[in-house]
Amino acid sequence: MRTALPWKFALAALVPLQVLAVRAQEPASAAAVVAAPASEPASEPSSAPTPVATSAHVPQWYDLDRLPFIPIPELQTAPHSGVNLGLFPVVLTSNDRDEIDTILAPDIVHSSYFGWGARGRIFRNVSEDEKWSVVGGAKQYVEREFDAEYDLGLQRDRSWSWILHAMYDRSGTGRFFGYGNASPLSAQTTYVASHIRLEVTAAHNFTRSLQLSYLVRAATGEIEASALGLLPFIADRYLTLGGIGDASELQQRMVFTYDTRDSVVAPHKGERLAVFAGITTRALGSSVDYTYYGVDATTYQPVAADVILVAHAALRYMPSYGNAPFWALSHLGGDRSVVGEAQPLRAYGDGRFVDRNCSAASVEARTRVGSLHMFKTDLKLELAPFVDTGKVFTAMSGSPVSHLHAGAGLGMRVIASPFVVAYMDVGFGREKAAIFTGIDYPF
Repeated sequence: MRTALPWKFALAALVPLQVLAVRAQEPASAAAVVAAPASEPASEPSSAPTPVATSAHVPQWYDLDRLPFIPIPELQTAPHSGVNLGLFPVVLTSNDRDEIDTILAPDIVHSSYFGWGARGRIFRNVSEDEKWSVVGGAKQYVEREFDAEYDLGLQRDRSWSWILHAMYDRSGTGRFFGYGNASPLSAQTTYVASHIRLEVTAAHNFTRSLQLSYLVRAATGEIEASALGLLPFIADRYLTLGGIGDASELQQRMVFTYDTRDSVVAPHKGERLAVFAGITTRALGSSVDYTYYGVDATTYQPVAADVILVAHAALRYMPSYGNAPFWALSHLGGDRSVVGEAQPLRAYGDGRFVDRNCSAASVEARTRVGSLHMFKTDLKLELAPFVDTGKVFTAMSGSPVSHLHAGAGLGMRVIASPFVVAYMDVGFGREKAAIFTGIDYPF
């Protein structure tokens, strides 16, 4: 966020960052977003309640509650993905309690690598217990995407919770740096990756704190020749790497969770502990075999009136990995913690380090620094300095705490309780700085 911007302009830019969300399977994104005013002065006096006083630097006619949409220019530059320029006309709607419950965010974008493109996004929070989203788009060349998800039973006050998820993603900017915790930046290669995934999660809630979930995922992955001439093709440098070409899997995962958080979206206190185990086997129709297990834990501790100290740690082991594709191994890097899958290291891009096993730990201080009434709801502005550490390693007996990679940075978040958290996290490490934007907290 540019400090020269008045607060109202800055928040207008931060809130729609949620439509730039980077999911665990997508390449890391870095973005700088600046909002520009687009409304005209009202011709008639309004009967609505008098808005909150604005900064002296903000024109009185710039009333975000009255705009039919928020025009957000997009300038996005991710590691290795070129420059993307576009425009978001973001539409926010609120329920009868003045809570933002629907976000509509189409865009038109131009990629320096893949030409013109367009995307549509809708995020709908039906209630604190139910939500759904649909995202889809394409560019002139190579890249296509579709992602739809439906969640029911988020509050765990019923016997069963459900998640349905369908995804198709074709990305032209894949990167692989080799196996191991010491894989050098100079060893990077590129490829086109196509992934299709259908998954269902059924979870039985013993209580609001105790849950046992079962996930079944049918997925295919295809690694194709690079669409860019910038770097070597992955198969030319790593001749025996598993996962080149086609692979299919029917993955099953069990997760036992103990969760005492006071909120699913924006927790202030409590703990979340998840123990997981998964298997993919050719005996059930997969083309690959591997197993994994581990633990993922996060604690939220209020240490002052406006400060919450959040600590996260995770371990993932693969006792068997045979012919597992490289994209199914343990990954470290990026901005998201996904239980049983990738772990964050916000000073580096997604999947920067890959190997059989992985450890990760993070701590951040979520500090409320202000609040405003905008978009017909109350918004809270939060800063969160953070430190991330982690490593990947081959031997099951290897130390999970030696030779750690580390990164530090600052997170900027806008919270529209109870449904929406939008974030921008900036991390610094031994390589280039990384910037991530998205919805929901990283962990």
